Amino acid sequence: MPRRSYIFFGILLVAATGALAKKEPALPAPVKAPKQLALVRVNVTGQSYDYFRPWQKKAPFSKRALGAVLSNGRVLVTADLVANQNYVELERAESGEKTAANVQVIDYEANLALLEPTEKKFLDGITPLEITPDTVVGDRLAAWQLEPTGALLATEGLVTTVQMTQYPIDVGQFLTYRISIPMQYRENSYTVPLVKNNKLAGLLLRYDSRSQLLDAIPAPIITHFLKEAESQKYRGFPSAGFSFFPTRDPELRQFAGETGKAGGVYVNNVEPNTPAMKAGLQVGDIVTAVANHEIDQNGNYVDPLYGKIEFTNLLTAHVYSGDVVPFRIQRNGKPMQLNVTLEHRDAKDYVSPPYNLDQPPRYYVLGGLIFQKLSRQYLKEWGPNWQREAPQRLVYFDRFQSELFPDANRRVVILSQVLPANSTIGSRASSRSRLKKIQSRSSSTRRRSPPRRPIYRKITASPS
Repeated sequence: MPRRSYIFFGILLVAATGALAKKEPALPAPVKAPKQLALVRVNVTGQSYDYFRPWQKKAPFSKRALGAVLSNGRVLVTADLVANQNYVELERAESGEKTAANVQVIDYEANLALLEPTEKKFLDGITPLEITPDTVVGDRLAAWQLEPTGALLATEGLVTTVQMTQYPIDVGQFLTYRISIPMQYRENSYTVPLVKNNKLAGLLLRYDSRSQLLDAIPAPIITHFLKEAESQKYRGFPSAGFSFFPTRDPELRQFAGETGKAGGVYVNNVEPNTPAMKAGLQVGDIVTAVANHEIDQNGNYVDPLYGKIEFTNLLTAHVYSGDVVPFRIQRNGKPMQLNVTLEHRDAKDYVSPPYNLDQPPRYYVLGGLIFQKLSRQYLKEWGPNWQREAPQRLVYFDRFQSELFPDANRRVVILSQVLPANSTIGSRASSRSRLKKIQSRSSSTRRRSPPRRPIYRKITASPS
């Protein structure tokens, strides 16, 4: 009996140790490779130009953002991120590997830019983001950010409005998503992609942390930009070149002689040498339909995706430079149709250019007097509240340039500074004045080269 107990105990001990041995694997389980996010960090260093001292630059700056990886080895960011850049660097989120990048295409008006790494294989292994253009009010979008460890931080928000708004350059209006979202601050949040079902729906345009409202550059604007970027020469977004009033006021409709069903917008200004003027549009016309879409008294049309939205969306996201768009108008009560061939208006075609980035300001020093061309970039040196802080006469010239200077190929030349020098002792000319004549020659005559003789004597300036 004792012998059987010992045998049974020995068998039990061997079985137990065998079971324990099976629970301990000989090798650790293999670790799966993390999924490659379609995001890269973008590091930018640059220097802005100083328009008060046009011979020098301002202090260097650095920005960090996130770029959305697209097909064909490209990275999408905002133009504001890479404006006046000296060096652009891409950094992979999972490994920290870095490489330099070049700006392939940039559109300051739409606030979009495409980057291309100098190392062609830098983005290998990253699945590019697809673009979803069907976001509507009520959809939920996720803002993608990165933790310092490279981990993804996704914050969801609700699309509350789809509307036309001004972008930072303040040239025309573009489609915008407004999203209610409690977005968290991260170091690389200068540009943030917004995704829907893991597809790119937009890019961060601006964010108000107090109201927790985010404006985003939407997918239709991004798609338009990418399609135009494929052409040999980037032409930009088109414009018609006129401004308008709503016709809610019956007195205004009566003044314009509108007949039939109330609707449309009243044309109150037509810019010179623009597609609208070339097509024959006049002040006082009522535009009742654009591209066969009826326009109501508020200037809205019914979009199949967004519902009622301002008709200027038909002239930006839906068409390209060179397209012909039919306008139905009323002129003194008579219906007419105009065919408008849309074109992009370049910054150099303005009397006071709305922006001048990535290139130094042009100036001329004459005996201690500094002359410059008036531009909005110069006025913005007075800060974000430049419309009130800058010299009001210069703001007036910029705001009403088409009415004040209807002739093409003109510039407003200003005396921006008077430097202390022997030649300026006793000078009564004040800075920020408009130059009117030099030796009886009107300043509206543009000279491509400096005059051969000194022109110190007769300088007539209009004070600001």
